[in-house]
Amino acid sequence: MSQEVTNLTCAEATASLPVLHYARCVDAGQRPANHVGDWPEEGQVYPVRFVDSRLEGLPLVHVLGFEANAPYFNAFAPHRFEVVEEVWLN
Repeated sequence: MSQEVTNLTCAEATASLPVLHYARCVDAGQRPANHVGDWPEEGQVYPVRFVDSRLEGLPLVHVLGFEANAPYFNAFAPHRFEVVEEVWLN
């Protein structure tokens, strides 16, 4: 999926692919010093979208509805989350 790296809402994320994933944060540690914006809490479940970084091609987890400044926006490394549910929207 080639989703622009930005702060995504649920509506924007599901416009091209009608599926939502819910993931539990399992690692909220080591927040980068230059991260400005929302940060997940360990143990909390969030609606997410899985995308590849446009710069490096690395997999990222976007927490939908989070707001953060560039360069991170609302993207996090996949090791920080575990998928708990997949919901297809009909």
